[in-house]
Amino acid sequence: MNPGATPNLEQPTIHSTVYPTSIDPTITRPNRLLSDWRVSLLVLITLWAVIYMAGLSRPALLDDADTVHAEAAKEMLQRHDWVTLYANGVRYLEKAPLMYWGVATSYTLFGISEWSTRLPLMLGVLAMILSTYGLGRWALGSEGGFDSGLVLATALGPFLFTRFLIPDVAVGLWLTLTFWLFLVSLEQARPARWTCWGLAAVCAFNVLTKGLIGLVFPIGAIGLYLLLTGNLRHFFKLRLVSSAVVFFLVAAPWHILAALRNPAQGNVRGFLWFYFVNEHILRFLNKRVPRDYDTVPLLLFWALLVLWLIPWTVFLPQSLREVPRRWREFRAQMTRRQRSYLLFFLWNVVIVGFFSLSTRQEYYTIPAIPGMALLVGGWLQRERTSATDSRERRAGQISSAILLVVGVLMAVVGFVLLFLSKAPAPGTDLADLLRKNPQDYALSFGHFLDLTPQAMGAFRMPLFGFSLAFLLGTLANFILRRRGRAGTGNAALVAMMVILLACVRIAFGIFSPILSSKDLALAIRGQYRPGDQIVVIGLYENASTLNFYTGIPLHSLRAPGGNMWYGTQFPGAPRVFETQASFVEMWHGPERVFLWAEEDEPPALRGLTRYVVAQRGGKIIFSNQPMAPPSR
Repeated sequence: MNPGATPNLEQPTIHSTVYPTSIDPTITRPNRLLSDWRVSLLVLITLWAVIYMAGLSRPALLDDADTVHAEAAKEMLQRHDWVTLYANGVRYLEKAPLMYWGVATSYTLFGISEWSTRLPLMLGVLAMILSTYGLGRWALGSEGGFDSGLVLATALGPFLFTRFLIPDVAVGLWLTLTFWLFLVSLEQARPARWTCWGLAAVCAFNVLTKGLIGLVFPIGAIGLYLLLTGNLRHFFKLRLVSSAVVFFLVAAPWHILAALRNPAQGNVRGFLWFYFVNEHILRFLNKRVPRDYDTVPLLLFWALLVLWLIPWTVFLPQSLREVPRRWREFRAQMTRRQRSYLLFFLWNVVIVGFFSLSTRQEYYTIPAIPGMALLVGGWLQRERTSATDSRERRAGQISSAILLVVGVLMAVVGFVLLFLSKAPAPGTDLADLLRKNPQDYALSFGHFLDLTPQAMGAFRMPLFGFSLAFLLGTLANFILRRRGRAGTGNAALVAMMVILLACVRIAFGIFSPILSSKDLALAIRGQYRPGDQIVVIGLYENASTLNFYTGIPLHSLRAPGGNMWYGTQFPGAPRVFETQASFVEMWHGPERVFLWAEEDEPPALRGLTRYVVAQRGGKIIFSNQPMAPPSR
């Protein structure tokens, strides 16, 4: 064979570290059941339905991002304006529109509800799982693809960050399809039009999902791959002119329309400055205006990346050993599997590296999880199909032992908490058992740091199920791998995660009154009369649930800031922010005012007559007028 020629993918050659076939040559006992794509799809779809669809209708939508984004989709539908986003009646130009289009379409088809809000997000999870399976099957073989889909479907991170409405799962979906198309292009002497145009279109969808990172991440990973392999000229084979046309045909229309409909007006800079400069460049540099957000410490950010892959994290170190290292020397001999492994690794490096230099939240690494699932899934396939005394089997047993230790520790902590905690008395508000840490609330799960041993008594059932499942699942996995049954050990971990995630969902429902103001919104709605006003002490997003569930715009008693700041600068924007003086005038006026607060004695009401309307989850609604008696 000519050393410079690309080897036939179906004819393996012998090399100490390189396997020139697209499927690993150590496969000696293929699983006929998993080789059937229909069976694999059925299993993955069933897992997705059990894990993700069970919580579609509950709990209530949450304050902050969840209902801010849902409200933007609702107002998109009500205003019949699919270009300029509005929330609380104010222009909301921070985000790309694709997620909102999906939710607004769901509202059009099914009405406005919790489950119709979450449905597009859950369908996005399914698409991401199936795309990961498809890419894994193409790159790693049928079993590697199935294992990759299995890892992604049962990992902790994607589940946690689909409890509220954010677009990061969709970013992961588009990246999966982008890198799949790029890998296909590497095997084509001249990449086909459908490959290049499909790659451009998927990147455009990603830009419409979360802005310019839809280009930065693919260009970064693909560019780094081509640089490391000494193949930069491949970039110029991707039909750049026609691909650019396809990209702009998909991505440009919304940006152009948004710029035309939201131009600079007086002292207000227009959409192009706010969206591209403020929300992309200045946010990356941590100089965004207003600077009212926090960032996760760097070491914690790195640690969370592997935490989101639990329980499959323990198999990540050995999977990284499969990433090829001598890129230039063996580029012509690199197999489909090796090319894919290198790209999957760079996929993670680029995302983590990008946010390591910028502001970051816990969920910013979620788009990297499909790449990690593919790395681990390929190794799980190698382990299961290797000889019983192989290095892979021994590594799997070591990892299962480490996971068992974690499971034992988690179970011990859980059972100790169960022993020390007591179920709260009926009618106890969970908020009364928490210790508030407002300095942490800028983080996605900052409120969970409020939990105390006393509060854990409210979570006894899910805590027991979580602890027992973690112990039994890791124990079963360890025993099965010791007996040489790695595939069955994986099944034990999958069963464990189904139970664990169900317990997490139950616990989240118990905790949801702390994170949502829905009950207070319903109390207001029962008393509402035309002309009544709702005021929030603090940012609009702190109580955005009130807006979503009542349909009444909110006023914010604080200095201008947060999501409403930019939109209120436009001429004709509704008045949103109140000063203490304007609030007192409103409170003494003829109209009824509802005030949302997180304190029983808020300074804003000092010296003012007030009436309590409702109280739940550490939040309270006051009014300036007595409540009407309930209607019979």
